[in-house]
Amino acid sequence: MPRQARIDAPGALHHIICRGIEQRNIFQDNADREYFLVRLGHVLSESSTPCYAWSLMPNHFHLLLRTGNVPLATVMRRVLTGYAVTFNLRHHRHGHLFQNRYKSILCQEDPYFLQLVRYIHLNPLRVRIVTNLKTLDSYPYSGHSALMGRRKNDWQDTDTVLIYFGRKASTARKQYRAFVEKGIDLGKRPDLIGGGLIRSAGGWDAIKALRKSGIHFKSDERILGDSDFVQSVLEQQNEQFEARYHLHGLGYDFDRVVERVAKLFKMKRDEILRPGKQPKRVRARSLVCYWAVKTLGMNGTEAAKLLGMAQSSVSRAVQRGEKLALSRRWRLDK
Repeated sequence: MPRQARIDAPGALHHIICRGIEQRNIFQDNADREYFLVRLGHVLSESSTPCYAWSLMPNHFHLLLRTGNVPLATVMRRVLTGYAVTFNLRHHRHGHLFQNRYKSILCQEDPYFLQLVRYIHLNPLRVRIVTNLKTLDSYPYSGHSALMGRRKNDWQDTDTVLIYFGRKASTARKQYRAFVEKGIDLGKRPDLIGGGLIRSAGGWDAIKALRKSGIHFKSDERILGDSDFVQSVLEQQNEQFEARYHLHGLGYDFDRVVERVAKLFKMKRDEILRPGKQPKRVRARSLVCYWAVKTLGMNGTEAAKLLGMAQSSVSRAVQRGEKLALSRRWRLDK
């Protein structure tokens, strides 16, 4: 069965779970953890990707991120690739470090935001890496310590979390800690790892019982939210898929994109394919990136090779191209 495409959009809230290959440890010692946090912080800051919660476990990690202007897949690729290279060099090993696919769950914000913050930050206590909440308050490898004011991470957005608990920092921290403490007895919370409307319906057993009675809920393992939220996300994804299918059916591919852009800018094809910093060429190549990657669904790596660009430059070009297309009301098929 083919793997389902990731679901992402600017402003989307995601719970990320990334595991080591064959359940092997991805952090051997604190030096590994510190380097991972430095790299994570650098990529999140550079890409303006907010992070609300995180925790590092021996063989996996959790993140609660909001997609900014840079696609989540690009952010995660930069974090994972750089860390894996350094880890392998440091520990004299070769081969893959992470499972091929990290888990990315698009989350409905209102009912789940604080639940996920608490769930993620309690992971070290849940598996007994730390023995009690007091120790967790100062534990450096979970975002809980930053929310408690014991550690400062410039890339972690603590204000957005604490404002839920009060305007005064000291009061908010006290209320937040009480909220976390109440979650200790809730256990592993399998209801927080995707599947649509699960928690409020009483879990998967309840869902199955309702289905036997002819009552169905919309669910998808890539999404955490109620049935209406899941339905709306999937409908939006389906609209994008249908548009791509239609364009592919009309014969639109990378070459057709370049031809269309060449006509709009009154340039030759070779001028567009050749790298250069002239403003007109930059705009044209940005529009090619936008239509190829976002409209046709081309892989960013493939587009980078065809245009002679660095892979990290493609995402920025896509953003510029999108703004240009919207401002000029240009469409690929018109």
